[in-house]
Amino acid sequence: MRNAYLLLIAIPLLSGCVVGTVAKTAVDVVTLPVRVASAGVDAATTSQKEADEKRGREMRKLDEERGKQLRLAQKRCRDNKAQPTDDCATILQR
Repeated sequence: MRNAYLLLIAIPLLSGCVVGTVAKTAVDVVTLPVRVASAGVDAATTSQKEADEKRGREMRKLDEERGKQLRLAQKRCRDNKAQPTDDCATILQR
């Protein structure tokens, strides 16, 4: 009987925390499908223009890296410090 009184006293004290937690969880569960769907729509609606711009940036970056590597190979060939993978005859003709 004493435990029942303690339980009745404790319920109002705990209910605020429990209700708040349950409510937050319920909101998270309800909004999760909306978030997932909107993320899928955003990924699916990337325009062709945006895709082309991204591909162009990637290609320019690769071209810059190739040019950098070519300049380094040319410098190594001129300084007679070529690596085994350097084809100095072809590199110095450019």
